[in-house]
Amino acid sequence: MPNNLQDTVTLNNGVNMPWFGLGVYKAKEGSEVIDAVKAAIRAGYRSIDTAAVYGNEEGVGQAVREAIEENGLTREQLFVTSKVWNSEQGYETTLQAFENSLKKLDLDYIDLFLVHWPVKGKYKETWRALEKVYKEGKVRAIGVSNFQVHHLEDLLEDAEVVPTVNQVEFHPQLAQPEVLKYCQTKGIQLEAWAPLGQGRFVDHDIIKSIGEKYGKTPAQVLLRWDLQMGVVTIPKSVTESRIIENADIFDFELSGEDVQEIGALNQNKRFGSDPDNFNF
Repeated sequence: MPNNLQDTVTLNNGVNMPWFGLGVYKAKEGSEVIDAVKAAIRAGYRSIDTAAVYGNEEGVGQAVREAIEENGLTREQLFVTSKVWNSEQGYETTLQAFENSLKKLDLDYIDLFLVHWPVKGKYKETWRALEKVYKEGKVRAIGVSNFQVHHLEDLLEDAEVVPTVNQVEFHPQLAQPEVLKYCQTKGIQLEAWAPLGQGRFVDHDIIKSIGEKYGKTPAQVLLRWDLQMGVVTIPKSVTESRIIENADIFDFELSGEDVQEIGALNQNKRFGSDPDNFNF
C-alpha cells in the first residue's frame, strides 16, 4: 500500500512507476499546462500523463525540463507517459508518431508509451511498433489504454512483450472488475483515467458520508479508493490548490467496509467512450 506521493509500483518489466500522478487531458498548450505540471512537481508529484491527441506535449516537456532545474531533480526521478492516437495507428505510422511525441516533449526518452484505443485491425501492428521502440531503448515501458479483456487476449496471442499497463476509465460506477482481475492475473498494472468521474461524485451521499468520517473530501476518498484497489491513479487539474488537495490522501486508510461500499456503486456505467463501440 503506497504511503506517500512518491511511492512506486514495480511494473512487470522491473520499471518503477509512481502510484499517483497528474493527468493533463484538456489542459491547454502553453502557460496553462506548463503551470499545472510545474505546480504538481513542486507539490511532490513525479508522474505526468499526456497524449499526442491532447495537443500539449510541448508544454509538458518544457515544464518537466524547467521543473527538473528549479527543484533540483534529475530526469530519472520523473515519469512521463504519452500515447499514440488512433489516426496514427499501424506499424510505420506508429513509429513516426512515437518520434513525433519524443520530439515535441524534447526529452531523451519517454517512460511509458501507450496504445490510446484498441483500433480494430490496427492495434496489433501498433503494438509491434511499440515493441520495436521499446527494444531500442527509446521508451522504458509500453502499454495499452482502454483495452477490454478480449482485446488483451487477442493482443497477447502474438505479442513478444506483455503490456506493463492498461489505462482505463475507472471510478465507482465503472469499477471494471473483470478487467482488473484479468490484468492482475497477467501482471498488467491497471491505471485509472477519469478517477473522479469527471466531477460527478462530489455530491454523492455515500462518498460524502465516508469523507466526513475521515475528514476528507469526496475526491480524496475516491483517489484513496483507487490506490487501495491496487489501481494507479492520475487525476486531472490545472488549479494548484486542487492539485495539492488531490494528493493529500496518504494520511488515512479506508476500512474494508468502506472499500466494499464504494465498489458496490458499480453500474458498468461509462462517462467516456466505449472501447467496443467507438468511432475510430
